[in-house]
Amino acid sequence: MTSAEEGRANNAPPAAGGASGAPARLERVTPTPIATPTALDGGLLFRALDQAGRDELLTRARRCRYAAGDTVFHLGDPGQSMMAVVSGAVRISLVTSKGRDVVLADIGPGEVFGEVALLDGRERSAGARALTDCELMVLDRRDVIPLLERRPDLSLRLLSLLCGRLRRSDERMADIAFSELPTRLAKTLLAQPGVLGGERLSLSQSELAGMVGSARENVNRHLRDWRRRGIVELGKGWVAVARPAELAMIAELT
Repeated sequence: MTSAEEGRANNAPPAAGGASGAPARLERVTPTPIATPTALDGGLLFRALDQAGRDELLTRARRCRYAAGDTVFHLGDPGQSMMAVVSGAVRISLVTSKGRDVVLADIGPGEVFGEVALLDGRERSAGARALTDCELMVLDRRDVIPLLERRPDLSLRLLSLLCGRLRRSDERMADIAFSELPTRLAKTLLAQPGVLGGERLSLSQSELAGMVGSARENVNRHLRDWRRRGIVELGKGWVAVARPAELAMIAELT
């Protein structure tokens, strides 16, 4: 996935915030016990760590809260940390050369983003903003890299997981190149957080078109057909999946 994390390597709060410019509220996570360690379990980094390594990093984690609409970071910000969503949702997106906003992913509770930028320390390759009020857990690069330097076995496990992510990225590119639009669109909808619970996905048809590599008019045609068949529900700026099993058949997942 595209790198996305909270924006600074020092102990100062991130500069990004809402319209007022006020920084997000930060607090150090209590070392023992931590109420939400499972929020990090889905991330690439934490899947590579054993329990001792996880415990060590969790003592250094901090919580960061954002209000809906706040900017978490901008494209080009320093990439010195990773984040896990404890509650709420964060949208990762890019602005094209023509000024069009392309949604790359919506990150929900239990999902982690930004491991790659944390490892290479390079600039953010996308922007992120809070879709809802959200709480994030933040780990800084200066706390992670020393652990990996002491534990080369963990580095090798992490390398294996990174290769897995690269393979999935190749599969997504192959989908765009070879799969029909209905298949790509169905897969994209099913991959969104909360879709199986029938939640409204905050995605416009233009945003969906950017995610699947097609024109908005083509996406609109398929969505209207699926609405007629009772598979999805549509509204201004949102879509909800009413029959995920039928959508999975279109996505060729069953």
